[in-house]
This record gives sequence, structure tokens and C-alpha cells, in this order.
Amino acid sequence: MTYYWNFQSVFDNWWALAVGLGGTLRLFIVCLILGMSLGLFVALGRRSRTKAVRWASTAFVEFFRNTPVLVQILWFYYALPILAPVEISPFIAAILGISLNSAAYSAEIYRGGIQSIEPGQWEAAKAIGMNGLQVLRRIVLPQAIRRIVPALTNRGIEIFKMSTLASVVAYVEMLQQGKLIASLNFNPLEVYTVVAALFMIILYPLVRVTYAVERHLSRSD
Repeated sequence: MTYYWNFQSVFDNWWALAVGLGGTLRLFIVCLILGMSLGLFVALGRRSRTKAVRWASTAFVEFFRNTPVLVQILWFYYALPILAPVEISPFIAAILGISLNSAAYSAEIYRGGIQSIEPGQWEAAKAIGMNGLQVLRRIVLPQAIRRIVPALTNRGIEIFKMSTLASVVAYVEMLQQGKLIASLNFNPLEVYTVVAALFMIILYPLVRVTYAVERHLSRSD
């Protein structure tokens, strides 16, 4: 059986994919900022001297790492409004699911970076009168973040790819727009090929940058 590729209907609807790309980028930027920021606070919480804070931070990480992000998005969209008198839009549900899931994974990256700093540096800093917050801000975190830049970059790439999961609640992003075009023109092969190519075009340079950063850091070490 011979299949004749026809991308014309996809190109005729380029504006729909452009709208979807805008939605993807908006979701990505918000989730990247929230996920990375919250992840740092959770990582610090796991090192807290307060048992309740450590327990809560650990429970957060274990829950969101061990449940599928797709289920989390669906729960926030369909279940949360039943439990609380709030209206959750597809955008907010996607932000909650992807950001919290990413925060859990980012927390472990931050924690690993912090633990990689030699204990002697903590002791030396405290010996000259620094408190715990000063040691973290001035000595530990700058070194730790430098070591985990490649891992954080990979996390960012994963967040971008996870944006496609927002289509399950009909958030307008690239995959959702692709579904719309395919349903109207009955050409899923061409549509999803173009969507995959767009993701490749966007993400491949980021992957190459990640490799370059890893090589630079390995040489400087």
C-alpha cells in the first residue's frame, strides 16, 4: 500500500500551530520558574533541623515523583474543584501538575548538589562566624548550582516536553492544535510529523548547549 504524503493542509493551518507554540512557550516558562524555585525550597526543607519540615518535604518529593504527572494534571482539573470551591482552568491545572512534579525532581537535583560540597567548607565558614543561611548563600549554593547546571538544563528540557500533557485537559498548546488540525483534515500522519519536527527544532539546540556546558565544566574542574 502506497501512502501519498500531503502537508498542504498542515501548512495552510500554520497559524493554529503558531498559536499552539505560543501556548507551549507560556506554559513552559511559568512551569520552569515555579518548578525550579519551589524545588530549591523543598531541597532546603529536606535538610531542615525541624522534623516536621523534613517530613513534609520528603512526603512532597515522594508523592510527586511516584505518581504520573498526567494523573496529577487530571486530578487538579477534575477532582480539586469537587473538594474546594475553586474553578480550575486548563492552564492552571497544567501549571500545578507540571510545576509540582518538576519541583519534586528538581529538589533531588539541588539536594545532590548541596551534599556534594565538602563538609569541611561548612565547618570552616561557621568557624569564621557565618550562620547557616550565609554559608548556603555565599559558599554552598554557588558551587552546588555550578555542578548541577547540566542536570537542571535537562530538567528544563523535560518540562518543555511535558507541556504536551496539557492537551489532556484541552489546553491550547502545540499537540492540542495538532489534534484539531488532524481531526479536521483527516491527516494525522502529516500533522504529528510536523509537530514532532517542531519539537526537535526547538529542543535540539538546547541539548547541544547542555553538552557544551557539561564539557566546559568538566574541563574547568
